[in-house]
Amino acid sequence: GICCKCNKTEKKMDFSQIELFDGISAASCTDMLVCFGAEFDSFRTGEVVCDYSDDPKRRVGIMRTGRASMIRIDESGNETLLEEVEEGDIFGEVLCFGDGGDYVKLICDEDCDVVFLKYDQITKRCEKACEHHSRLVANLFELMAKKTLSLGERIQLLSRRTTREKLMYYFRLESARRGGEFTLPMSHTRLAEYLCVDRSAMVRELKRLTDDGLVRVDGKKIRLTQAEF
Repeated sequence: GICCKCNKTEKKMDFSQIELFDGISAASCTDMLVCFGAEFDSFRTGEVVCDYSDDPKRRVGIMRTGRASMIRIDESGNETLLEEVEEGDIFGEVLCFGDGGDYVKLICDEDCDVVFLKYDQITKRCEKACEHHSRLVANLFELMAKKTLSLGERIQLLSRRTTREKLMYYFRLESARRGGEFTLPMSHTRLAEYLCVDRSAMVRELKRLTDDGLVRVDGKKIRLTQAEF
């Protein structure tokens, strides 16, 4: 197939390895992409992949290559990083943390190749009663449940009163996910946006945490001390 924006041959991707298609064979994934009328597109660094404030299309997107950030912009123009979307991740209006009062956009951090599926095509009753279609719907709802859990963690993080408490809570979550030492998945600027704190204050607090022996920092690698972990 040909990518409609950059006119280059699509990069082959094993969709069966993506969480949305878990338990579905590669051949069935290919058939479903055709059945759902999948749309392939490419975006350059800095471009907006989706704008959920004025895009009425209810679509589920799959990040085939590249990386992007889901950004919320409030009425005063303040930006908050909601999540980072990387290769293999899925995104969409039904999977983001937006609300009616804010603008939510997915912006490319680096060149991206994306495939879009229509949400109503996924959820409508399959005429052939395909087993793999039923599995896909179950996977979608499971992913929505995980997003809800992630939102709960985010609320817990933002409920911390100080920058120090927010940093430590975030580090504990990442350490638990990665099994100890982890690489910070974003820049300090993005992390400050994610924590809803001032960047300079956050960097100073990170140095204090290091000086106090609570964390070890080596470039972008972070490790909690044994006592804290």
